[in-house]
Amino acid sequence: MATTVVNSERLYRESSFKHSDITSTKHLAPLDEIVGQDRARHAVEFAMSIKEKGYNIYAIGQNGLGKRTMVMRYLNHHWKNDTPIHDWCYVANFQEARAPEVLKLPAGRGNELKKHVEQLMGKLANALPLAFDNEMYYQRAETLKNQLTERQQTVLKALSDSAEQNNVSLTITPQGDYQFVALNGEEPHTEDTFDALSQEEQMAFGKVIDKLETELRSIVRQLGEWEEDYAEKQQALDEEVARDVIAAQMKPVTKAFADLPDVLAFLEAMQADMLEHLDIFLEDSEDQAALAYAALDKKLPRRYQVNVLVSQDDNQAPVVVEDSPSYHNLFGYVENATFKGTVFTDFSLIRAGSFHRANGGVLLMDAIKVLEKPYVWDGIKRALSARQLSVSALEREVTLSGTVSLDPAPIPLDVKIILFGDYQTYQLLQRYDAEFSELFRVTADFEDDMPRNDSTEQQYAKFISSIIHDGGLLHCSRGAIARIIEHSARQAEDQNRLSLHSADIANLLRESNYWATQANANSIRALHVEKALASRNMRVSRVRDSMMQNFENGVTLINTTGSALGQINGLSVLSTSDFSFGLPNRITATTAYGEGEVLDIERSVKLGGRIHSKGVMILSAYLATLLGKTEQIPLKTHITFEQSYGGVDGDSASMAEFCAILSAITGVPLRQDLAITGSMNQFGEAQPIGGVNEKIEGFFDVCTIKGPTEQQGVIIPAANIQNLMLRKDVVHAVEKGEFHIYAVSHVAEALSLLTGQNAGFGPDAITTDNLLATAKANLNDQRRRAQKESSSHHAR
Repeated sequence: MATTVVNSERLYRESSFKHSDITSTKHLAPLDEIVGQDRARHAVEFAMSIKEKGYNIYAIGQNGLGKRTMVMRYLNHHWKNDTPIHDWCYVANFQEARAPEVLKLPAGRGNELKKHVEQLMGKLANALPLAFDNEMYYQRAETLKNQLTERQQTVLKALSDSAEQNNVSLTITPQGDYQFVALNGEEPHTEDTFDALSQEEQMAFGKVIDKLETELRSIVRQLGEWEEDYAEKQQALDEEVARDVIAAQMKPVTKAFADLPDVLAFLEAMQADMLEHLDIFLEDSEDQAALAYAALDKKLPRRYQVNVLVSQDDNQAPVVVEDSPSYHNLFGYVENATFKGTVFTDFSLIRAGSFHRANGGVLLMDAIKVLEKPYVWDGIKRALSARQLSVSALEREVTLSGTVSLDPAPIPLDVKIILFGDYQTYQLLQRYDAEFSELFRVTADFEDDMPRNDSTEQQYAKFISSIIHDGGLLHCSRGAIARIIEHSARQAEDQNRLSLHSADIANLLRESNYWATQANANSIRALHVEKALASRNMRVSRVRDSMMQNFENGVTLINTTGSALGQINGLSVLSTSDFSFGLPNRITATTAYGEGEVLDIERSVKLGGRIHSKGVMILSAYLATLLGKTEQIPLKTHITFEQSYGGVDGDSASMAEFCAILSAITGVPLRQDLAITGSMNQFGEAQPIGGVNEKIEGFFDVCTIKGPTEQQGVIIPAANIQNLMLRKDVVHAVEKGEFHIYAVSHVAEALSLLTGQNAGFGPDAITTDNLLATAKANLNDQRRRAQKESSSHHAR
C-alpha cells in the first residue's frame, strides 16, 4: 500500500510575502474595491448599466464577505449615473384638498421654492394689511358704502313719505324689522285709540298698510340686490387692491422659476386661491397660529406651504442604505397632528421614506429584514412593477376601514434595488415567488475564497492596507501581513486559497492594533497578530477547555496507547457560534451471529443524521462486496459513538467505522495511538472531509493530556493534504518525529497502518496473507459452527 507520511513542510504553507521587498503597508496603495470578487463586481456593473425595468440585484453570500462594502465602493468610486435627479415636493391641491399635488424640480430647487414661498408669505402678511389700511382704500370703500346707503335711504324716504300722507308711520323695531304704524295725529295709535275708531276707519288703515307692506317687500328685495351688488363691488375692490400687492410680491418668485411650467402653474393657482381667502392675511386668527404650531411648523398659512419631501443637495445620484426596512420607513407615511382635541392631517404632514430619498439612485437593503417586516415585500414588488410611489395609510389598507385620509398624487419611481442575502433566502424567493425573477434579474454571487499565489497575496496585502487606512489603524509590518495571509488560508481551510471574509480580517486587524498600542509599538507586528489570535481563542474556547478537562480527569474514556479489538479513535469537529474545535471520539463495533446487517445504534435512537446514516450504508455495501459475494455474512454488527449524547452527523467517520467493524470480525486489534478521519465510497476510496486542521489538533491536544509518545498520529485522506494549515506546535512535533500524520487514498491503507498487517484488498493488493483472508476464515468458521448447531438441533 502506498501510504504517504506527510512531512512537516506540507503541514503549513508560509506566505511568500515574508520574502517581499515591501516592509510595511505604509508602502502599499489601498484598494478601492474588495479583493477577489470580480464575478460579483461584473454583475453589479452590468445591472447598474441597464436602465430597463427589472434589472435589480440580489447579492448572494455569507455575512462578513464585504458585500455591502464592495457595492458601496463601486457606487462611490466607479458608478457614473447619467440620469438627472430631482427634488420632490407636495403642495396643496386647491380644488381637492384630499389629493395633494406633487411637484418635480431639478436637484436643489425644492428648498429654493420653499424658501421663496416662505418669504412671500412673510411679505404678504405685512403688505396686504397695509394695502387695506390707507386713506385711498378707505375713500373708495366709503364711496361704495355711501352709494349703497344713499340708494337705500332714497327709496325708504319715498316709501316713508307715501305712508305719512296716509297717516301711517314707517318705523324700525328693536329687532331691526320694518313696521307700519297708524298715526293718531302725530302720535302712533294706541290699542285703545285704534279700537275707538270706526270700523270703516280701521279698514281704511288696514288697506293702506297692506298696500304699503306690498311696496315694502318689493323694496326689501331690491335692497338685498343692492347689498349683493355692493358686496361684489367691495370684493372686486379688495381683489384689485390685493392683486396688485400679490403680483408685485410674487414677481421675483415667478421670475426665479420661469423655467419650470409646473411651478408656475402652482403659483398661479396659489395666487387665485389667496384672492379668494384674503381673510387669512387680514384677520389675526389665533386658530391659524395654533394649527401651525400643532404640526411643529412655522407660523405660516398651512395651505400655502411647500412640503419638500426629498431634497438633493448636489447632483450626485443618491445611495441610500435602509437598515430598518419597515413599511413606513420605506414608503413614507402621513403624520397626524392634534388641535383642540381633534386629530387632523394635511399635505404638509406627508413624510418621505427611503424609496423617496433613493429615487433616481440606489437603495440597499438586507433581504431577511425585508421579509421579516409585514407587508413590505408586497409593497416593494408593487412599487417596482408600477414604477411609482404612492404614500398611502397602511392602517387603512390593513383594516379596510373607511377613515378619511389623504390620497397624495403618486411619484414616478426610478430606482435600483440591491438586496443582500444568503443562498437559502434566494432559493426560497426563486421557488415561491413568481415575480422575484422578473424584478431581480441579476444575481451578484460573492465568493467565499480566492486562489492563493504570489500575485493574489500582493492584492491581499493591499486589501489589508485599505482596511488600515479606512480604520485609521497602525500600519502592519511585513511579518504581520504574512501572518494575516496565513491566517486567511487557515480560515479558507486550504493552503492554496485565501478567505474573503473581510469582516474577520478587519476584526483581527483592529484587535492586533489594540495589542500593538498596548505595547507602545509604532506598527503592528507578527507577535501582535499572534497575541490577538490567542486572545480571541481564549475568549471563545470555554466549551473546548471544559471538554478537554473531561479527558484529563478520565470522565471521557479514550486510549492513546496500546491496541484494542473493535475499537478506534475517530475525529469530529464541534462548533459554537464563533469557534470550532476538534475532539477524538471512541467508536466501537461488536459482532454476533446474525444475517450480515450493520446496525447503527446512533440511527436507531435517532441521534444520527441522514448524512451519517448514508455513510454507514456505504461502508456496509463495501463490506458486503468484500465478504458477502458468494455467501451471506453470518454476523450481525453493532457500531456506535461511545459517550455521545448529542446528535451525530456527517460521513467523516465512515472509514473509522469500517476499520472497527473489520477488526471485530477478524479479531485483529487496532492501534489506539492513531486516530483516523475520512469518508469512503463504495469502492473503499478515501474521500476528503472538512475541519481537518481542527481534528488533527484535537487529537494532538488529547495525546498531550494523556501522555505523548513518539508513535501517536492521525490518518487523513490524501486529498486533504492541501487543506493543512496546522498550529505551530503540531508542526514542530511532526518535525521532531514526536507526532505523525499519514495520508491514505484507500481504506485498506488505513487498516494496514492500524493493524500492522496487509489488508489484502484495495487497488494495490497482491497477497492473500492478510486481513481479508483472516476475515473470510473467521466467517467460514462461524458458518460451520452455525450449521453444526443447526444439525444437532434437528437431530434432537
